[in-house]
Amino acid sequence: DVQLVESGGGSVQAGGSLTLSCAASGYIASINCMGWFRQAPGQEREGVTTIFRDGDTYYADSVKGRFTISRDNAKNVLVLEMSSLEPVDTAMYYCAAKFSGACALTGDYNFWGQGTQVTVS
Repeated sequence: DVQLVESGGGSVQAGGSLTLSCAASGYIASINCMGWFRQAPGQEREGVTTIFRDGDTYYADSVKGRFTISRDNAKNVLVLEMSSLEPVDTAMYYCAAKFSGACALTGDYNFWGQGTQVTVS
């Protein structure tokens, strides 16, 4: 089993920056892919960005050039640096992990955190 705990959400003005963190624990040696997903009220969950164990990254078109995902394997922490934030980025952000399969932006991940709220005004 894997436990994921997000932190770092908050409120920020448009054009500002935020950094989210996701602390992973448990059977983390078997994780091959981690990612960030978000869900705004009344909308479906969408993939934001993912990172494979070898460091390959994938981004939704809407966040390319503004968001950066990274993975500190020594500390077992997944980080999402967000800049040039826009009101449309307002959502609950979730960290996710999986043991196998493609590192896609679809939601077929085995483990999920509880989420952290990001509000851009």
